[in-house]
Amino acid sequence: MFFTLMGTVVIAGIVGYVAEKTQFTQNGYLPSIIICVGGAFLFFFVRIMFGFRFGTPGVDALISSIGALIIVPTHYRK
Repeated sequence: MFFTLMGTVVIAGIVGYVAEKTQFTQNGYLPSIIICVGGAFLFFFVRIMFGFRFGTPGVDALISSIGALIIVPTHYRK
């Protein structure tokens, strides 16, 4: 479980970096990475508690990171 958690953090960090590098988002590198890691953590713990998953842990990390990156900045943007 520890290796899955660390892999989730690494994948989420990469997704946040790539999203900024390709200008998918305009938040800045650190905020995008923090948003992705937060979303991945949240979904990781939901997956453990309730057994809800999309596939392998890597796919779950990708989907949750991208979802958090889309939902969080657009929800609070004016």
